Amino acid sequence: MLRVGVLGVGGISGTHIPAWKRIKEAELCALCDIRPEQMEAYVGLPHYTDAKEMLDKENLDILDICLPTYLHAEYAAFAMERGIHVICEKPISLHKKDAARLYETAAKNRVRFMVAQVLRFWPEYLYLKDAYDSGRYGKLLSGVMGRLGTRPGWSWDNWMTDEKRSGLVPFDLHIHDVDFMVYAFGRPNKSTAFRSKCETQDYLHAVYEYDDFFISAEASWYASPYPFQASFRFQFERAVIANEAGRLMVYEKDGKTFQAGADEQQSGTINLPQTDGYYNEIRYFTDCVLAGRDADIVKQEELETVLDLLTAL
Repeated sequence: MLRVGVLGVGGISGTHIPAWKRIKEAELCALCDIRPEQMEAYVGLPHYTDAKEMLDKENLDILDICLPTYLHAEYAAFAMERGIHVICEKPISLHKKDAARLYETAAKNRVRFMVAQVLRFWPEYLYLKDAYDSGRYGKLLSGVMGRLGTRPGWSWDNWMTDEKRSGLVPFDLHIHDVDFMVYAFGRPNKSTAFRSKCETQDYLHAVYEYDDFFISAEASWYASPYPFQASFRFQFERAVIANEAGRLMVYEKDGKTFQAGADEQQSGTINLPQTDGYYNEIRYFTDCVLAGRDADIVKQEELETVLDLLTAL
């Protein structure tokens, strides 16, 4: 049984903690946050307000880091130097140099390390990647990706709205779509970005050019209460695949239309796994730790490419 601790009980931990509770080979043993009130809902677990104290007392096998971005590299290295496997929320860091440092630390201490780039484990996005890899709809011609919402006002100490600590929209929000592009299609040849940023909001529209296609992507923290939405629409020679309004639809050139993931008993549908990306990434990392293999769905060089692209925006 793997003993797991979660460091940082803020927004994203609300997806990680339930996922750990579903992993039968793992036991969630402790939580740590500098705000005791954040942990009150999780009864029956030891609560800590100091990471070192938790690592000293709990004899953990895995540390799940859900801290603010600017603290990721520091605490990931600290845990791995103690021989603890680490899964860390995205991004790995705001600084490219930290990627090599953390992977070197993992190798030196013979532990597994993974950055939780969740779209690499999300069924709808994997369906799109499989369509591209298999070529079943011909060549990819264009893509549109979006991740839009309101400016976050709920983060501890307002760290998310501090560019030096969060990197704002590029590193907190747009990174999801850029990371998936790099994972699915490789490094683009060129990128062009347009950005509207002021004290109360941040909007980004970028175009990424490949040899035979381009992808347009937008991300926002609007000042107004715009409801969060994430979507994509990709044009192939023989179909359009669109993930919009909570449905993954395939519109084929011959006129056939179906919802991927709908009831497989319905004519013309494809059964998409009904699991979420947060569970999938944690399940995968657990399996890597148990098997003693690197979590290489998320590669160092790809993370460095993503940081290069975001830094250039």
